[in-house]
Amino acid sequence: MISIVIGYFYRMRPKSAVFNLSVKEIVFQLILNVVVFVFFAFDRRIPGIEPHQVFFYLNYAIAGLLINYWFLPKFLYKNSYWKFTLFTVLIVAIVIFVEEAVLEQIFYPDTRGRGFMGVFYNLLSTMPTLTILVGFKFAWDAIKTQSELLELRSLVKESELQFLKSQINPHFLFNNLNNLYAYAVEQSPKTPELILELSAVLRYMLYECKSQFVPLHKDIEHLVNYINLSKLQIEGRGHVNLDIDKIPNSLRIAPLLLTVFVENAFKHSASSQTGEILIEVKAQINSNGMLYFNCNNTYQEQTNTEHLDKGIGLKNVKKRLELIYANAHNLEIKDNGQTYNVALTLDLSKTQL
Repeated sequence: MISIVIGYFYRMRPKSAVFNLSVKEIVFQLILNVVVFVFFAFDRRIPGIEPHQVFFYLNYAIAGLLINYWFLPKFLYKNSYWKFTLFTVLIVAIVIFVEEAVLEQIFYPDTRGRGFMGVFYNLLSTMPTLTILVGFKFAWDAIKTQSELLELRSLVKESELQFLKSQINPHFLFNNLNNLYAYAVEQSPKTPELILELSAVLRYMLYECKSQFVPLHKDIEHLVNYINLSKLQIEGRGHVNLDIDKIPNSLRIAPLLLTVFVENAFKHSASSQTGEILIEVKAQINSNGMLYFNCNNTYQEQTNTEHLDKGIGLKNVKKRLELIYANAHNLEIKDNGQTYNVALTLDLSKTQL
């Protein structure tokens, strides 16, 4: 009977109602009404359920359904508080009227039906049941809204991460194609080597780092390939020191985070410095899964270096660290006018997504 009434009010609900009635919610309402009815009909002196108790409870249940599936979405959830209050008071008054003028006259004509017991007495018998029915529906909607909000936040975060990652590949490709063009114009014998290194880098970015997390040893391998590629930019003008610990296969990392710092070091050292260039890259892993990464590079202050930390690459990686490793990373960037130092500590055992 209750399920028929629920289905009726679902079909008759306002078309603009925010919340849809799902199978889970129908089951929830059925269980709730059965439980509330058991407590409503329980009487130590008279074991069992009397037929009249079903009709008295249906009076409350129908009112609860009206409030839950009509007034809540149409008024309360649209901030029409005074309308919600007015119609709820009206429904309560109708419930009291039906109970006093109809049900009690039918089932208790010689006792309770002989006179009106008063508004306060009727409210004491009506409001507890209605409050439970409406309160549980309100809690159900609140939990559903919270779940949808968390899901929406997760989708927004995932979309933002995908957008940030999509910025990386064109950024790398653009810089390295410029290098390839320069070597090709000069007909340098290094051009085939450059093409092979670029091919290895692009293969990783296009095929191996599509997942949110990749094996750390794969990302480090890509980093080494990228460094070998970028060494051609400073050939004969400096040195690159690489110190990387043995990487366990079990650790995973968001792809291309570390490469951005190395790219930044090569880009600004090669473009700004005419003297000896020195780039140092270190990566250490402890037994607890903590990654300690350092990247140092020299540059000349008199060149245009005021925007070293404002390019798309560093902005990108900072944002990704905030999204994925919000409470599991520490990034320090120091610039003393001659050297640029990046120190990143990353707890690879903790992620936000």
